Amino acid sequence: MAIGDIIVGIDIGTSKVSAVVGEINNFNQIEIICSTSNKCHGISKGKIVDEEAITHSIEKTIEEAEEISDLSICSAYVNIPGKYVTIVQNSIVKDAKDKYAGISLKDVTSAMNLIRDIEIPDDKILIDIVPDKFILDDGKVTDDPIGKFSSSFTLQAQIILADEEYVKTLTGIFKRAGIDIDGIIPNTLAERNLVLDVNELNDNVMLLDIGAGITDIGVFNGSSYVYTNTLPLGGNNITNDIAYVLNISTEEAEKLKRQYALALKSFIDNDNNIVLNSYMGGDSRTKTIKSSELIEIIEARVEEIFSLVNKEIINQGIKNSINNVILVGEGISNLNKSDMAGKIILNLPVKIATGRLVTTVKSTYRTSYAIVRYVASRPFAGSVSSNIDTRENKSVIKTVAEKIREFFYS
Repeated sequence: MAIGDIIVGIDIGTSKVSAVVGEINNFNQIEIICSTSNKCHGISKGKIVDEEAITHSIEKTIEEAEEISDLSICSAYVNIPGKYVTIVQNSIVKDAKDKYAGISLKDVTSAMNLIRDIEIPDDKILIDIVPDKFILDDGKVTDDPIGKFSSSFTLQAQIILADEEYVKTLTGIFKRAGIDIDGIIPNTLAERNLVLDVNELNDNVMLLDIGAGITDIGVFNGSSYVYTNTLPLGGNNITNDIAYVLNISTEEAEKLKRQYALALKSFIDNDNNIVLNSYMGGDSRTKTIKSSELIEIIEARVEEIFSLVNKEIINQGIKNSINNVILVGEGISNLNKSDMAGKIILNLPVKIATGRLVTTVKSTYRTSYAIVRYVASRPFAGSVSSNIDTRENKSVIKTVAEKIREFFYS
């Protein structure tokens, strides 16, 4: 990254579109220029169901960001759910051009060019390369080999592929909103450095981002990104369950969920009465239930979410490699004892994310801010600045491919 680079990160979620605009200052830190958000219901269970609704929300969000920042925003980085992502592990050996001068940036960028040369299925497109580690000829492992004296080095990296059809649809939506896509970044990959603490960054962890409509799974073995996927369940399902079972409005169901906010019935201190104001059954306008009845509904759905996660990681053969589970996301992390519920079902240590920036960044902008941080911290990247000037009209796939090439090799 370069001082003065301006990076725009856009998070398209189940209930909202949010954007963060950040600038790299003289201390190589991110200064937030502005953050904006607008409601959007164009995505359901991780699938795009209303392109026009998303386009409209992006337009409105960008307009507000431009008004606040006094910038003309023409491009942005955007997130992608794990269900559309495939991670390919790759490794290559590269000779240093001059072993007596040390490994150069040119040696590293050449290796990055070589490691991306894999067979990509026709329905996939390369969206990212994550350099994991460099192994020198003496066996030493380093994150940054530049300047190290070694006749050769091994680069281990993750090649991130995405479903081409999803990328085409997403890029078309942004085009109609007047925005080019600079890069596409998996949710959990962007959030890793934001929500994990220092010790967790070096551990084998599963990051669970439980949002309004989906649960994103990201598994990391140390710095290696090994697996990601998306389950079509989230906090909205809990709200809808409460509304359906109690026969009340979703508005009251959401209010009750937030008010009582408990994931396990066994931890109820006082099983008090709750008057249902929007009860729609029978002739009576109100109904009274016990708080334990409400918590029982919440607990059932929380248990299902964790059970599906457990089944997924067992089927993938990766559960035994996970040491800790980190919870983040408005869908569940606000429920007391949700970590305990996860521990019981997953039979793994589970905790709510305690990374320093989790508590300092408003949850609405967590993912969009994480995107900006991820882009700004990419090693060996070329230009990372979003385009705030004019744009060229290119085919959607060509535009994404060229942005990624610039991101790593310019």
